[in-house]
Order: sequence, then C-alpha cells, then structure tokens
Amino acid sequence: MRAGGERMASTSEIRRRIGSVRQTQKITHAMYLISQAKLRKAKQDLSNTRPYFDALQNEIGRVFNADSSVESRYLEPVQQPAKEEVLRPACLLITADKGLAGAYNQNAIRQAQQYMADHPDTVLYVVGEYGRRWFAQRNIPIEKSFLYTAQNPTLGRARQIAELLLERYDAGEINAVVVIYTDMKNGLEAVVRQAQLLPLHRERFIAAAANTAKDDVYEFIPSPNAVVNNAARSCLTGYIYSALVDSFCSEQSARMTAMNAADQNAEELLKDLSVQFNRARQAAITQEITEVSAGERAQRSKKEKEGDLR
Repeated sequence: MRAGGERMASTSEIRRRIGSVRQTQKITHAMYLISQAKLRKAKQDLSNTRPYFDALQNEIGRVFNADSSVESRYLEPVQQPAKEEVLRPACLLITADKGLAGAYNQNAIRQAQQYMADHPDTVLYVVGEYGRRWFAQRNIPIEKSFLYTAQNPTLGRARQIAELLLERYDAGEINAVVVIYTDMKNGLEAVVRQAQLLPLHRERFIAAAANTAKDDVYEFIPSPNAVVNNAARSCLTGYIYSALVDSFCSEQSARMTAMNAADQNAEELLKDLSVQFNRARQAAITQEITEVSAGERAQRSKKEKEGDLR
C-alpha cells in the first residue's frame, strides 16, 4: 500500500498498460506516415495543374492589355454602381471529414460563423463531414454539402462545385461567392483564409497582364467579353481546387502534428510506467525476501523451542 491508502499496481497490471500504450503508439505512428504520404501527393497534384490555371490568368491578362475596361459578369465592374446592391453571398466552407487534427476544423468554422453573422443572407455550402455535422447539430441550414471531397480533392470535384455555384450566380440567386479555407503559412503555421471568388477582383488579372507582352496584337474570337467569361469560369474551378488542396494539406499537417504530440506523450507515459514497473518488481522481490527471512526465523525459533523441551 502507498501513502494515503493508494494501492500500488501489480507488475502484471503495469505490463498490460505498457502493452496498451505501445499499441496506441503504433496506431499514431501509422496515421502520421499516412498523413505524410497524402500531403506529399496532394502538393504534387496541385503543382501539376498550376501551369494550366496560370495560363488562364495570363489569357485574361492579354485581354486586359487590349482593353482594360472590358466588362464581364464574373468581374468586379470598372465603376461601382451608384446604388449599392444588396449582398446575397454564398459561403463555401472547407472542413475535414475527420477529427484528430487539432483546432483545424474549429478555426475554419469560427471564421464562417463570423462571416454569416456579418452577412445574414449568406447561403452556406460545406465541404467535409465534420462541418456538415457541426452545423446540422445546431440546426443551421446548409444549402448543400459535398461528401468525400475533403479527403480526396480532385479537379473533377472542384469543377462540380464551381458549376453549381456558377449556376446559382448566373440565375441571380446569389451575387457573390466567398471561400473559407485553411492555408499553410510558410509551410509550418496553418491560417484560416477568406477569399472572394465571385465577382473576381480585377487586380488579380491586372497583375497577370504585366507578365504578358503589351506590344503583341491579339484577335479575340468571338469577342474579348466572351473570352473573359469562359476563362473566368475555368479560373473559378482552379481557385476552388487550390483551396481544397491547401485545406487538405493543412489538415494532414495538423494531423501529423497531433499524432507526433500523441507519440511524445506516449513516450513520457512509457517512461513513467517503466519506473512504476521497476518499483513494483522491486517491491515484490523485497516482499518475497522478507517472507523467506521471516519463515527462516520462525523455523529457527521452532527448533530452538524443541531443543529446550528436550
């Protein structure tokens, strides 16, 4: 017994706990390696598609070089209207399908809550089972959730989301689209970002125009406006895909951090259990020696008494 009446665990009990911690360690280590592999693949997939979307931006930049005042329903107007239009935004929130990723999901959800509080007419679209379940449990309406997209971001899934948002935008049901996602800052720190997808900022393409030759003469068929409309729709797919992959990479990085912390905690626990095991084993040995010694003394005392009787 320990001080205060606390029972010292037996060696067999401690051995079982050590085995349990080591099994947990194997799981956390496996999850770390899986997240590491997924992170590497996602970054490579994004890198492979980036040149295509850079070319689309440059194409719009060429139109801007020819006519900087070109208008498009997908671009911010050159001149703001005298009467400000009532904002009816769609918010695309990207969360994960799973937990065990630190504060990754909660930080993105908190940002979405703040945006919806500032814009009461927001229509909510959610990527990820975690976000869908969180809002459903609080009876907050979701226009549409996209299943299995968070754990496997592909260009095809991004295109499906973009087409749905464009359909609502073209129909006038919404007049703005923002995306809330998580990005890796300097490859180490995860930050929640909020970006406007529609209407697209002109500054984005003015910067692209600076990378194109201004002296080249282009003919845009059927018209500069049509070229911008088509390219902008494809750019939207690219921006959504980039946000999906950035969020996915942030999720995997957060899970790697969480699993690494769990592994370190397991190591500390194993050290403590090892000390407890050695103490329990030493106590058992001491107890056995004490019992043997007591038995020997009792035997000797018995023989001495028998000798005195004779």
